[in-house]
Amino acid sequence: MREKKVEQPIRVNSEIGRLKTVLLHRPGEELEALTPEYMSRMLFDDVPYLKEAQREHDAFAETLRKNGAEVLYLDQLAAEALSNDELKWQFVREMVSASKQGDTHSTEAIVNYLGQLDTLPMIRKIMAGVKKSEVSISEPENKQLHHFMVDDYPFYLDPMPNLYFTRDPAASMGNGLTINKMHWPARRRESMFMDYIIKHHPRFAGTNTPVWYDRDNRFSVEGGDELILNKETVAIGISERTEAEAIERIASKLLRESAFKRVLAIKIPSRRAFMHLDTVFTMVDYDKFSVHPAILSDGGKLDTYILEKADTPTGYEVTFRQDIKQVLEQVLKVNDIKLILCGDGDPIAADREQWNDGSNTLAIAPGVVVTYDRNYVTNNALRRAGLTVIEVNGAELGRGRGGPRCMSMPIVREEI
Repeated sequence: MREKKVEQPIRVNSEIGRLKTVLLHRPGEELEALTPEYMSRMLFDDVPYLKEAQREHDAFAETLRKNGAEVLYLDQLAAEALSNDELKWQFVREMVSASKQGDTHSTEAIVNYLGQLDTLPMIRKIMAGVKKSEVSISEPENKQLHHFMVDDYPFYLDPMPNLYFTRDPAASMGNGLTINKMHWPARRRESMFMDYIIKHHPRFAGTNTPVWYDRDNRFSVEGGDELILNKETVAIGISERTEAEAIERIASKLLRESAFKRVLAIKIPSRRAFMHLDTVFTMVDYDKFSVHPAILSDGGKLDTYILEKADTPTGYEVTFRQDIKQVLEQVLKVNDIKLILCGDGDPIAADREQWNDGSNTLAIAPGVVVTYDRNYVTNNALRRAGLTVIEVNGAELGRGRGGPRCMSMPIVREEI
């Protein structure tokens, strides 16, 4: 991966342009850190079986390759970004500090334990979590009270089991990206990997790639809420995990410094089942969207705020609409948007399949989508609407409450 460098390494101007380069993370030992006692702390509802999750993920990655996508892996890019010892130790100290271990008497022992590992194993160990039993503090006088609390909580550094959802820590927009402040503390360290990759990996460093929002901002935003509808329009969900103030800051910079002309801020319920906009609403073709019917009120209304480029102090002006179908038709310049309902409109099937990411479709070309095979009612509705549906198994991967779109961060898409 190191030798490949282009002038604009990020180019994403749609949700449906043919996928050319994508960032994934193959689930690792971090999933085996989950137990019934700790899984809610780490934002899981169940404990996946790692070996099967890896088999499913490998099949997903191979599906993308067979359809023409270059697949990059997060751990490898992060390791390649840390090209010298100074940078490696800087990363370790920053990660340990972000793990709330930056001001304890065990800090130096944790830093030394990690820093002495080879770079790729070090990255994977940080992802998997550092147990108290793994860090040697040989001098009894240096052992602190919390070192003995293994039975209360066994980790110095929490594992990061959500990392295989690469969509959320960062999101490509045009020729730049947002590096996100994650909502829950369990996920905040994840965006640090992309921060180092963009700044230091040979593929990205020195390319002047714009960062529309960075992880040091106060307000949270996550990539599952960020959709690129076309060269002029971005949609961002106001959700459980993305705050309106973050959207304001992204819009202000994006509309001043890029070719985008508007941001659609779409309000969805702040509920675990509706975690991100892309769990209930995804673009699958030039004129088609997959949508969970529960987010639409009578008549297909959905609260939408249009932040449009304007000569104002903020760089935009805001209008409020509820007719989401008409809004999409206007911004996409199509005559008739088709909303394909999750569960084919049946309320029981819709709730069941939405829980298993029936609306979290990944478009890999116009009208060609990757979905979980278990969502057969929704998949059949997509096919009847004229789409090509490529099914992958997600029995274990889906236990993390994320689908094919959640598991992928497009880096390059063909223009449409």
